[in-house]
Amino acid sequence: MPEQPEHTEQTEQPEQSETSRDDRAVVRDALGVGVAVGLSGFAFGVTAAGAGLSLPQTCALSLLVFTGASQFALVGAIAAGGGPFAAAAGAFFLGVRNAFYGLRLSSLLRLPRGLRPFAAHWVIDETAVVALAQGDRRAARIGFTVAGATLYVLWNLTTLAGALGASALGDTGAWGLDAAGPAVFLALLAPMLRTSAERATAGLAVVLGLAFLPVLPAGVPVLLAALAAPAVLLLHGRTAHRTEDDAAENASVRRREVREGRAETSAEPSGTENGR
Repeated sequence: MPEQPEHTEQTEQPEQSETSRDDRAVVRDALGVGVAVGLSGFAFGVTAAGAGLSLPQTCALSLLVFTGASQFALVGAIAAGGGPFAAAAGAFFLGVRNAFYGLRLSSLLRLPRGLRPFAAHWVIDETAVVALAQGDRRAARIGFTVAGATLYVLWNLTTLAGALGASALGDTGAWGLDAAGPAVFLALLAPMLRTSAERATAGLAVVLGLAFLPVLPAGVPVLLAALAAPAVLLLHGRTAHRTEDDAAENASVRRREVREGRAETSAEPSGTENGR
């Protein structure tokens, strides 16, 4: 009986060691995402400065908006000669997806009420991917916090460096840095397109964007590309409904055949007796 506490300590130590290993793995993965994407803020700083935005305007976008796709869409539309309202509308529609991430992450993380406004500012593609990939709430909180903090600090520092160094680079378009941010975004998005509906939505959005880019003002093709989501969902819903109807009809036919088979089986003995 006196040896029981030693047995308990021996059991707890491997569990604590395993938890520490899991935490380190989450931190390592979150840091990898945060550093890789955070460094692309340099490309945004250069692109924004090349589009004519001042240093305070560029840094304010990264500090306050902090969602790369929307920032690149806004600056790209302005650089292409688009109006501020069309550019802002395109950036807004791209940022709406973060609200849906927030709905999912709020139930997963269950953060204290006082931290939620600050955490909401970090709800972006990268932090959502890291948090949702974890197996429990503790790991999700660690991944979200490490990825969000790393990305926010690096994104803003590299934005400042890019905006300051844009003049030294000269023609920013010749360096192709304006494509760095969207390329990183696509690299993160591609593994998430797992279903046929998701891949169809992405493909249709690309087609709509490219088709209307030469004929419509800058920023408007992005708005039209957003229509791909409801169009695919509507078509997918009708297909799923038709499949359910076919399955219900087939089940009804099978039940009717079974009932008829049973009726014939039960009728055979009586017919045989009448023949006798």
